[in-house]
Amino acid sequence: MSTHRISDTHIAVIGLGYVGLPLAAAFGQHLPVVGYDIDESRIAELKQGHDRTLEVNDEELFQAINLEFTADAEDLRKANVYIVTTPTPIDEHKSPDLGAIRAATRTLAATLTPGDVVIYESTVYPGVTEEVCVPLLEEVSGLKYNDEFFAGYSPERINPGDKVHRVTNIVKVTSGSTPEIADYIDDLYRLIVSAGTHSAPSIKVAEAAKVIENTQRDVNIALMNELAVIFNKMDIDTQDVLEAAGTKWNFLPFRPGLVGGHCIGVDPYYLTHKAQAVGHHPEIILAGRRLNDSMGQYVASRLVKTMLHHIPKLSDARILVMGLTFKENTPDIRNTRVVDVVRELQEYGITVDVHDPWASSEEVEREYDITLVDTPCPQNYDAIIIAVAHHQFAELGAEGIRSYGKSDCTIYDLKGVLPKSAAHLRL
Repeated sequence: MSTHRISDTHIAVIGLGYVGLPLAAAFGQHLPVVGYDIDESRIAELKQGHDRTLEVNDEELFQAINLEFTADAEDLRKANVYIVTTPTPIDEHKSPDLGAIRAATRTLAATLTPGDVVIYESTVYPGVTEEVCVPLLEEVSGLKYNDEFFAGYSPERINPGDKVHRVTNIVKVTSGSTPEIADYIDDLYRLIVSAGTHSAPSIKVAEAAKVIENTQRDVNIALMNELAVIFNKMDIDTQDVLEAAGTKWNFLPFRPGLVGGHCIGVDPYYLTHKAQAVGHHPEIILAGRRLNDSMGQYVASRLVKTMLHHIPKLSDARILVMGLTFKENTPDIRNTRVVDVVRELQEYGITVDVHDPWASSEEVEREYDITLVDTPCPQNYDAIIIAVAHHQFAELGAEGIRSYGKSDCTIYDLKGVLPKSAAHLRL
């Protein structure tokens, strides 16, 4: 029998971003929790009771009565269960970047004591927990795996900006390095997840389950994007086609679009990296990635061809891009592919203004070297791209959005915000 008891658990959540903070706040209503992040400004903000990502509201932070925030790694010594939620991006070569997860592992390993449990939630390829992280834990702590410390993996399923599907009401996949620890970790998450849990038979199975969730979505969206390109060449409205096909009971309701964010545009590369390491070259997954990564260029070139009918000199043109975040109604700009559209239009010599009421101007400037426009000038633009379906844009309606453009302004609605008749181009 395991000696690990829920009542004796003191949790440390390492990384307080879109994944870590909601998790820490949920556990903080039941158990002592140390929320740790290396960003001291982030810690100061959370101590004031506000989350800039808007994933956890001020009332939820207040209700997490057992949650304390710190940037001091020494405070991790209070914990006997560590949950790592650091980001796992890709590098410029589209290879997994495990720098953050390695750094977090080294930090917590310095405070690891016999009996402790380390759970990873970061998206990884199958094998990272036991082949990359566990050896680091053993090396730094001097403790022996599955004898003096244990591990688990429970993939995050956070959907930024989604106020319906949240950490507490989405089924949680869990796993542990021994049968007893697997049961303990499953019981731990059941404390906060009302939707229940699914205990995977191994850590690698849990890792694989996570990485294919978004790979499946990526491939399906790639198919829709390719269909959109085909139908546009045929002068057929793609949305009309999808609405007609969607009347069949088993037609999957995917839509074309720019594929960015921290998951769908990144996770497939983790799987393809591991696939190639074991001697298999993935065909469909990489083809889907290439197609989705090319959509920014396609959007820009299609708009330019349309504009050339009434603007012979593109260097005189000015375009407004409405929305920069990777999805609607969230300040999350990670891996946004709207940037691809902006850069491509700029390559044509076009002046591009970007307006987004959700995004942080400072963060956008720092990450993408783009200066946001607070209030677009009326009757100023030759074309307007509705790139993100923020509720503010929907509330403006066709007349409000058209007011920013000149009399012959081209409206390109990528997200179906406006009625079909109100846009010149749709994806």
